[in-house]
Amino acid sequence: MKKTYELLAPCHFGLEAVLKKEILDLGYEISQVEDGRVTFIGDDEAICRANVFLRTAERVLLKVGSFPATSFEELFQGTKSVPWEEYIPKDGKFWVTKASSIKSKLFSPSDIQSIMKKAMVERLKQHYGVTWFPETGSSYPLRVFLYKDMVTVGIDTSGDSLHKRGYRTMTSKAPITETLAAALILLTPWNSDRILVDPFCGSGTFPIEAAMMAANMAPGMNRSFLSEDWKNIIPRKCWYEAMDEADDLIRRDIKVDIQGYDIDGDIIKAARSNAERAGVDHLIHFQQRPVSQLSHPKKYGFLITNPPYGERLEDKANLPALYREIGERFAALDSWSAYLITSYEDTEKYMGRKADKNRKIYNGMMKTYFYQFLGPKPPRRRMEDRI
Repeated sequence: MKKTYELLAPCHFGLEAVLKKEILDLGYEISQVEDGRVTFIGDDEAICRANVFLRTAERVLLKVGSFPATSFEELFQGTKSVPWEEYIPKDGKFWVTKASSIKSKLFSPSDIQSIMKKAMVERLKQHYGVTWFPETGSSYPLRVFLYKDMVTVGIDTSGDSLHKRGYRTMTSKAPITETLAAALILLTPWNSDRILVDPFCGSGTFPIEAAMMAANMAPGMNRSFLSEDWKNIIPRKCWYEAMDEADDLIRRDIKVDIQGYDIDGDIIKAARSNAERAGVDHLIHFQQRPVSQLSHPKKYGFLITNPPYGERLEDKANLPALYREIGERFAALDSWSAYLITSYEDTEKYMGRKADKNRKIYNGMMKTYFYQFLGPKPPRRRMEDRI
């Protein structure tokens, strides 16, 4: 019988339900949902598939222990009690790459990191019968969360954050991450037979993520993961099988209407290059166009966008006119829905209507709102029209 693990998947605060659904759709059991994190049960194959297929997780951590600690001595002893030898080989490179503390008596990241490293060395020295470690082998970086004096320890299986799909080399001034863009699209009822337009597309993240969803392309297909080198835990064939599964699921004959506009011609060129690297350039029409020229002849489309927030003081003065223009162009689109993520709190005032739904989401440390202006649903097609 295969060994099972608890796996931790961090995500943006406010988007836990989206990630939970993704994990359930992959076929895994959820054991806990917390702020900014979903825990699920899976084997070595699950580590590979979660890294390759999850669109909204920031990374996948292999949970190795959880214990209370209100003093550094308790932290040392708790860390030492974890069976590190089951995860880290004799030549493994290990360190605490990040420690975060909320509502806990221990709050110094650097002290937490050094004490835990000492405790790990102590345990592994006893197990392997050595006095020092060469650390020339594979990497096993730890991420540690302290919440209300409970310590949760996970080994990072992903390496680079999962938002780094590998397609985005040039970005605009205020880019939205790939994982957040994917989560926001999944919060809408958009699907591949409906029009999608991003009038502030920047480096193309919303259109590219939508095109990858439409083509059923796994987000992790074009990158590598740290735990590919963990031959002591994950057989190499698990990675090959996950990648083969991803390749088999691609819908190569899909046709969609996805468009991205931006006023900056250089940014549009960068968006096209990003889409090409993602393998979806044939599915997206990018065009240099200001929002004042936003129009579309078809009905029942979607605007999904990340408009300027006016983070700089000199830009704030332009926001009322800009959001009023967005509202006017949206009103002229017959039967469309609009979804905007922004920190601008007068969005509804200048859009000219109250949002049907509004969701608070933390974009990094910035509080933003996902305003959802819903249009009518298209009429259901008759069965004879579908054939």
